[in-house]
Amino acid sequence: MSAKVYDGKGRFRGKIISFRCSEEENALLNAAVKLSGLTKQDYIINKVTNREVVVQPNTRVYKALKDKLGEVLAELKRIENGGKVDGDLIDLIGLINTTLDGINGGD
Repeated sequence: MSAKVYDGKGRFRGKIISFRCSEEENALLNAAVKLSGLTKQDYIINKVTNREVVVQPNTRVYKALKDKLGEVLAELKRIENGGKVDGDLIDLIGLINTTLDGINGGD
C-alpha cells in the first residue's frame, strides 16, 4: 500500500467530495480560483468553511487578472455593439474588483 501523503499542516486528506455544476458555474469557479492564487481544493475548502480567501499576489494572479480584464473588455465591446449584459459578466467584474481590493489592502 502507498504511503499516506500529508498536506502542509500535517493533515491526511483521504476523503473525496465531488459535485455537479453548470458550465457557467464552472467557469466562474475556475476564474475565482485563478484570481485567488490558491489551488481549487484549497479555494473550495476555504469558501465552504466560511474562511476568508486571502489572495497572495504573485505573477500567476497578475496574469489571471490581465486575462480576465481582457475578457471583460471583449464583452463590453460586444455590449457596445448592441449585445445584452449577462449576470456572469457582472459576477466576473465583482470578482476582479474584490481581488484587486484585497491586493491593495482594502483601501
